[in-house]
Amino acid sequence: MSGVDELLAVLQLTDSAFPSGMYTLSHSLEGYQQARAVTPATLPALLAGILSAGAGPSDATAVALAHRACTAGDWPAVAAVDRRLHATKLGREARQATVRTGRQLLDLTREIHRTPELETLAGLDGVRPCRPVVAAVAHAALGVPVEHAVAAELFGLAASLAGAALRLRLTDHRRAQLLLRRLAPAIERATADALARDLADLGGCTPLADLMGARHERAEARLFAS
Repeated sequence: MSGVDELLAVLQLTDSAFPSGMYTLSHSLEGYQQARAVTPATLPALLAGILSAGAGPSDATAVALAHRACTAGDWPAVAAVDRRLHATKLGREARQATVRTGRQLLDLTREIHRTPELETLAGLDGVRPCRPVVAAVAHAALGVPVEHAVAAELFGLAASLAGAALRLRLTDHRRAQLLLRRLAPAIERATADALARDLADLGGCTPLADLMGARHERAEARLFAS
């Protein structure tokens, strides 16, 4: 792929309008809002923490590992990353969400690109697959460098969180864009950290977010699926 093709592929897969189902998720943010544990003033620090302590060590690390394994043609390693990532999702909603959006992402990306790597992943035994693993294989198949793939994963999550905050009335459209820009340093650090981890290090530590997700599962009314 040319540099422009690579850029377009990244932009398409991380676009908030891409129908992978990410718009249905709040990534525990609705649980925080229901518990009155987040305000517009505390939102930026909360999202930075989710990226650095949660998504960075888990989803972003999975992207780095699965991308490298796919590039090397090591499909057992891809499957091992998928299993490990799924096991680190402590909440039922989080596990279901990563598989549901992963299958949707895989089906749609195969329609668009039809690469041998995506076809191999679709037929691979022992994978669900989790969405970050699908994204990693898609980016690897399209020639997107691993560091760009990891940063794209984290930015896509940040954009999804900002969208959820908007729907939860924790921000507005203008402040959401400012919020995304302010999260750039956290994304950069989380990207560098994810690239340096191995499989044994895969897994975030966000006990409060896990608690909010568990509370959200039992909420009487929910706007989001997680």
